[in-house]
Amino acid sequence: MDAQGRGQAGDDNVDPADQWVFDPDTGNYELRLDPAGQGPARPADRKAPGRRAARKAGARGDDTDTRPLPVQRDGRKDDDEPASGGRAARRAADRAGSAAAAAGSAASRRKPKPKKSAKRKALYWTSGVVGFVLVAGCGTAFVIYEQLDGNIKKVDVGEENSAVTDGPVNLLVIGTDARTGKGDSGYGDSGSVGHADTTILMHVSKDRTNATALSIPRDLITDIPDCPTKQPDGSTKVIPGQQQVRFNTSLGQEGRDPGCTWRTVEKLTGVKVNHFMMADFNAVKDLSNAVDGVEVCAGKDIDDPKSHLKLTAGRHVVKGEQALAFVRTRHAVGTGSDLSRIQLQQQFVGSLIRKLKSSAFSSPGKLLDVAQAATKALTVDTGIGSASKLMDFGNDLKQVDLNKITFATVPVLDNPRDKATVILDTGKAVPLFKMVQQDHTLSKGASKGGKKTAPVKKAPAELVRVDVTNGGGPFGSAQETVDWLQNTKGARLSTNAGNAPEKLAATRLEYAPNQADQAATLADWMGLPKSALKQTGTDAGPRVPMKLVLGKDFTAPGSPIEAPTETPDGVQHVNADDKNICAK
Repeated sequence: MDAQGRGQAGDDNVDPADQWVFDPDTGNYELRLDPAGQGPARPADRKAPGRRAARKAGARGDDTDTRPLPVQRDGRKDDDEPASGGRAARRAADRAGSAAAAAGSAASRRKPKPKKSAKRKALYWTSGVVGFVLVAGCGTAFVIYEQLDGNIKKVDVGEENSAVTDGPVNLLVIGTDARTGKGDSGYGDSGSVGHADTTILMHVSKDRTNATALSIPRDLITDIPDCPTKQPDGSTKVIPGQQQVRFNTSLGQEGRDPGCTWRTVEKLTGVKVNHFMMADFNAVKDLSNAVDGVEVCAGKDIDDPKSHLKLTAGRHVVKGEQALAFVRTRHAVGTGSDLSRIQLQQQFVGSLIRKLKSSAFSSPGKLLDVAQAATKALTVDTGIGSASKLMDFGNDLKQVDLNKITFATVPVLDNPRDKATVILDTGKAVPLFKMVQQDHTLSKGASKGGKKTAPVKKAPAELVRVDVTNGGGPFGSAQETVDWLQNTKGARLSTNAGNAPEKLAATRLEYAPNQADQAATLADWMGLPKSALKQTGTDAGPRVPMKLVLGKDFTAPGSPIEAPTETPDGVQHVNADDKNICAK
């Protein structure tokens, strides 16, 4: 916004950003019409041509701009009409019911300088930037100009989920090594949209009290499913999947778009993705510059000729190319592998969030710098493909506290067939994935939610009567489970009822109120979560069995479906608010 129309026409040095003042009561920035040391502009003594007389300035009693934001105007814009002659002021007054403010500004306005365009409208974007910064917003309002909406690039991945959901939110953050952007020609993968160089699945809990950021190693050997991709002519091309290839080839290679990485992550983790955000090298360089540097810590001297990073042991503030070198280095830290680089990236992102929360939201000008840097480097799905949708998305996630964000890395083992790659450590990874699937937090001290209930008395094995059907588990799971129940647990009244009429993502046990004791026994044996238990409304007859439907989350009888409540041993994880992490 410019000073024109705000009672400040006589001051050519007013910075538009300085007119926005943070209101601690609302957590938003508001436009203050009177500059420091000056009262509100006085209303005009005459009517604007062709306009009704305005009410006196005392009619409102404040100087806050109450005109509707652009997203509230049913898609209409003021850009095509001149700001002179009272037309823009009249429109603002009609929409907000603030004729006094309009008249006051009309009397003192003069034609704006060419550099200050009426197109620079304001939006509130209560969020952060590039995935984690969205969560870091925590009630602080982002003020961005309408032009930022055009910075955002989007990809139609065939999924257009709502920006806001009542359940948990899973955001896929992708860092690509594409050689795009000014000064990036020396990096990454030439001639393609880049690999999935850095991939983080961020799970935000249903109650918005905690979040888990799960880093997926780029060199993990996994399967990539078939991927439908939108072509420039509007058609859809299905790119064939591949088995046992590097995870990072899920993007860019063979024409794969971020939707292919989205589907690969879902197949790998069993977690349903809601949205994605993809950023290139510029995100690190520009964001670190926008916040005047990010503090990092080196546990020893670092000299990596490949990333060009040179740091002495201790704490440093890095930005621009040096910040990019920090998140790209790996040969001079840890084991020299991508796993060591992941830990540096987690340290950097945690520190960036802290910097944003402590200082970047301190002024509208700083907010604008961060917003510009973020949106120019950002590609998202169509579900959050506009500033207004991102605003809604950020508002939904802003409740998560920084100390309740936990970074973790998918557990892997060295690949015995190829030392340059890794394979999934299923013994640790499967329980970790279940924790995310079932919305269990990795954060210590986070609220578990819900009331504790008294344990139900369990029925003896000989009274457990159940029909078992396969609704998505491995082939033969129903019979395998019945054999296990009868021979291992002594449940002779269990029966194989064949295939279920529909596929289920999660295993389900249906039982009547008078079968609660049987259900408690079976749930304990099978390791069923509470979400799997579905009680019907009426009691069942003495010979009516419970119904156990094995879903896609079922792996084998005796393997608990219930996720652990504590992070599995051996899983690397750190708190985003930990300031004492140093690269070694």
